[in-house]
This record gives sequence, C-alpha cells and structure tokens, in this order.
Amino acid sequence: MPSIKDVAELAGVGVGTVSRVINNHPTVKLETREKVNAAIKQLNYIPNEVARNFKMQKSTMVALLLPSIWHPFFSELAYYIEDELDREGYKLMLCNSGGRPDKELYYFDMLNQNKVAGIIGITYNDIEDSVSTDIPIISIDRHFGKKITCVTSDNYNGGRIALRELVNAGTKKAAYLATYSNAYSEVELRKKGFIDEAEAQGIKYMIYEELDTVFDDDRYFENFFQRKEHQDVDGIFANTDLLAAKYIDKAKQYGLRVPEDVKVIGYDGIQDNKLFHPILSTIRQPVEKMARTSVKLLIRKIEGETLDQEIFRIPVVYREGETT
Repeated sequence: MPSIKDVAELAGVGVGTVSRVINNHPTVKLETREKVNAAIKQLNYIPNEVARNFKMQKSTMVALLLPSIWHPFFSELAYYIEDELDREGYKLMLCNSGGRPDKELYYFDMLNQNKVAGIIGITYNDIEDSVSTDIPIISIDRHFGKKITCVTSDNYNGGRIALRELVNAGTKKAAYLATYSNAYSEVELRKKGFIDEAEAQGIKYMIYEELDTVFDDDRYFENFFQRKEHQDVDGIFANTDLLAAKYIDKAKQYGLRVPEDVKVIGYDGIQDNKLFHPILSTIRQPVEKMARTSVKLLIRKIEGETLDQEIFRIPVVYREGETT
C-alpha cells in the first residue's frame, strides 16, 4: 500500500505539502496541488489521515509561550510568528508567563489538556522534567535533553563578532556584561564566543554577570563600576540591547562618555527607530527568519514528520550604530 511519502516523492514535493493538499489548505499553489492530486490518483493512495483528523477534531490553534510580551525582541518575534501561522491557516494563542516557572508549568499543563496543535516556547527556567512531548513543540534559544527542536540565532559567532568589532573600534580591554538563568540556554554561547575571540585577539577582558532572579539595575552597575578590574575597560559587550542601554545610562553618572571613553555593543537589534539616540551598535538577531522557521518546523512536526536536526542556528549580523 502506497504511503504519503511515496506520493511526496512522485510529486516532487515535501510530505507537509502533500498533507496540506489533502486537507485542502488555501496556501498551496494550484500547480502544486495538481501535481500532488495526480500522484495520489496514479498511486491510488487513500489518505487515511484525513479521517483520523476529523475523528480527533484536529486543532488549528498554536500556543506561543513568552517570558514577557512587553520586551521588544519578544514582541517582534510574536508578530512574525502570528503572521506565518496565519499564512498557514493556524491561529495564535499567546501565553505570557512573566518568566515565572510555576506559570510556565501551568500553561504547559493547560495546553496539554486542551490539545492545541502545537507549542512554540521560550523558557529560561529549569522545567525540563515537567515538559511533555505529547504535543509538537519548538523551543527558541533553549534545547532540552528531550527531542524538542530548538531554533536560535548563532549566539557563539555573535559573541566573536562583537569582540572583533570592539577591537576594530580601538578597544584595548573589553568587558562582557550579562544576566543569566539557572537553566542552560544557547544565550550562554554569546559569552563563549566573546572569550574565544578575546583570547584569539590577545586582548584583556573581564566577565561580569549576575543571576537574573536577583538582578537590580542600581546594585548591578554600582558593583561593576566599583570593581578595580573595571577601571581600564574601554569596550563593553552586553548580552542584550536593554542591558547595553542601561549601561550607557549609568556610565554617564560616572563621567564616562560613549563612544569617546568606552565603546558599547549590544545583542538583539531591537532599536530600529532613528529617533532614539544614541543609536546602539548591536548584533542583530534574524528575528523574522527565526519566527518563520519556528512555525514551518512546528507544522512539519504537526503533520507527522520527524526532524533529524535538533538545533537550527541562524546567522547574525553586526549593525553599526553610534556607540562604537
């Protein structure tokens, strides 16, 4: 008996495309639809999954779990995820966790019970043992021990680029500023890339980071500026744009000028409006591509495909501003 894979091979398309034709999805081009239908007829393929989908009352709702909707990076990500889901005939359910592990677990439990089609999630908390894979899941920035596909930017190369650009701007000693969580995520690779490039360049560097659950702006920067090893730092790589912006604001209070006295580079690329000054030099994450890739991969999982690749790292670019 022919399978859906046989149909896909004969038609010269992916399994997901065959599934969309079978389910009469509106985004499939007429030419592609005709090729798939011809292959189905030639092979005498009986799409039993259609009957199964009706029996299971297949959901078209996808949940997006975010730590905070007000953060510009997460807001932009949500925009493109919703747009791509809409193109594919799915609807978005937004779950704003506030970064709280108990609230994230509540959402995961609720979503499992309500049987959404799939979940796209961002969590930096240690909740791996409680995350079920009964529903297709795509994770952003975080890869679990379970078979949950992760989509992320190339954080490691971003860290190397940032240090390299600081050196090109004249930095002699660089500092990496960050907050971190108890659960490991791909974001940690920004620090590793920074360190590796600093050692390759042969320049002095320091690492300054705190656990995000105890982060306090005033105390964080007061401790940083009081450190002796900070005194000759003339280049900053902050692991987020918001942290970089906070550094610039605090540096003024200590009589430091940006970029004259210290060069600053952030990570995310959330500041697009030229009305803001100074325009931050930053490592720009490919937010739109990350969002659309996450949706496409999730739909492939929803349609029963097994993804051989567990981590999808998307290249970043350096965007020069007025702080280097």
